[in-house]
Amino acid sequence: MEIIAEHATLFLVLACIFGFFMAWGIGANDVANAMGTSVGSRALTIKQAILIAMVFEFLGAYLAGGEVTSTIRKGIIDADVMADSPELMVYGMMSALLAAGTWLMIASVKGWPVSTTHTIVGAIVGFASVGISVDAIHWGAVGKIVMSWVISPVMAGVLSFSLFMSVKILILDTEDPFHRAKKYIPIYMWMVGFMIAMVTLLKGLKHVGLDLDLGLGSTFANALPIATVIGLAVAGVGYMFLSRITETPDLDDRFDNVEKIFAILMVFTACAMAFAHGSNDVANAVGPLAAIASTVQSGGVIAAKSAMPWWILMVGGLGIVVGLATYGWKVIATVGRKITELTPSRGFAAELGAASTVVIASATGLPISTTHTLVGAVLGVGFARGIGAINLRTIGVIFMSWIITLPAGACLAIIFFFLFKGIFG
Repeated sequence: MEIIAEHATLFLVLACIFGFFMAWGIGANDVANAMGTSVGSRALTIKQAILIAMVFEFLGAYLAGGEVTSTIRKGIIDADVMADSPELMVYGMMSALLAAGTWLMIASVKGWPVSTTHTIVGAIVGFASVGISVDAIHWGAVGKIVMSWVISPVMAGVLSFSLFMSVKILILDTEDPFHRAKKYIPIYMWMVGFMIAMVTLLKGLKHVGLDLDLGLGSTFANALPIATVIGLAVAGVGYMFLSRITETPDLDDRFDNVEKIFAILMVFTACAMAFAHGSNDVANAVGPLAAIASTVQSGGVIAAKSAMPWWILMVGGLGIVVGLATYGWKVIATVGRKITELTPSRGFAAELGAASTVVIASATGLPISTTHTLVGAVLGVGFARGIGAINLRTIGVIFMSWIITLPAGACLAIIFFFLFKGIFG
């Protein structure tokens, strides 16, 4: 208690710096999962993708980032174990943020797409098990998170496979794919608009103090008609763009005209995935920051539950945007062009499938790895074309990076934990 009272301001400043650094790492590395398919399919240039991501990543992090944040903050460590030594919670969460940010910086420089969720969970488990006590960890909660790393790529793969097969049946494998595309793509656009609206209305507005009540009973019932209208508005805007595209009869491949339409659709799915990624992965940075702020501001009381201050979500959102703008291009290029050959139609299916998975996870408070989700989604699209369409060597490298990430985060966190413990005593 005395240590926290003595260094309260310094702890808060350091926590904000380390939280921002961790969020920078998310933007530099993990945002490739939101934009890689758009760049790889050449629906967007890297500059266009970064500009879109900067807007929607921030909105997702700020508006809908609180639900998953509570899982990362409260679900892994038993607060009661550290009740008599709250400074250990502060040291540990600072070390977890600094360790995760450091590993993400190394991985981004190398161009490795690694999991930020793996990194921060590994860091928290590392410092808690070695620096405090094995009993401080809720191993059941950790087990659920580990299960989600398996569930999320499978779910994303199934959704993406189903979406791409629907595109093949309704559009690509028909006698007139161009006109069929103009007919059915507004439906897919509605799905994108509806999905973003639902997660914002159900989970996001409470973080900015807004509450929509149409008198329909539950929050879900109130959100449903609003999201439906927003989805229709998105479909209407998309239809206006589609009406300007004309068929070019002399193209070598009759599908080229269809891919031009899907390239427009990819803009919508890119926005959806960026929003979904921001809402889910900001928790990896602001969860530990919220734990530090709550402990310091209460004078050393480790609360089981605490409100998520708006300024913490702001730090996370801004960090993601800065990381994306300064170094996001490198991993975006890796993810977009080395897993499998992507066209706009394939990229759309992968991106919308991955975005849907992340939004579901954010709405239910389940922390998932966006890296796992996107790889699962791209694999789902690849399997729809046969295993020969997948670059197994790249998949192997990605799997190896996943294996290395967990112990790397844990080892760095242990080192930083004892460093802080030595400095502050």
